[in-house]
Amino acid sequence: MESRDSVIAALQSLPAQVREVDFRQRGYHLEVWLEPERLRPFAELLRGGDFYLSFVSGLHVKPALEVSYQFANHAFACRILARVIVDAEHSLPTISDIFQGADWHERETKDFFGVVFRGHPNLKPLLLAEDMEDLKPLLKKDERLKDRAAVTRAEADVAEKTPAPAGGEEGA
Repeated sequence: MESRDSVIAALQSLPAQVREVDFRQRGYHLEVWLEPERLRPFAELLRGGDFYLSFVSGLHVKPALEVSYQFANHAFACRILARVIVDAEHSLPTISDIFQGADWHERETKDFFGVVFRGHPNLKPLLLAEDMEDLKPLLKKDERLKDRAAVTRAEADVAEKTPAPAGGEEGA
């Protein structure tokens, strides 16, 4: 691939939805929507076209979960944002064997969003403790958890406003 036009033609052959966008507004040149089963062929195509992986991250958009991948090219100005809607089992195929840098990005996305990257050789927690595996801090929580969090925050506010006992620290 020698130009953005050749990248667009190659991506459309996958097939993939490809759209040019204004780099000054978006920070990338091409937006690509992929079906989960097209992710690996897409990554292999970019790897062969002298692209590198910039980042992988998740985004919880009700009712779905989306994983975004951003790639850039070494030879010419072309940044690609690829978006994949995660399947019902919250899993996608790994691309860590195609782009080594995806290893940590995929582990972080699993920590924070719960996406399982099938075939990943080392999908253990990266940032969270192993006993926090069910936490998924960046997923939108259901209403019960929001209510519980609001009560906990209200309790913290009350504790914050309660004056400390006279005489300094406890046990002094």
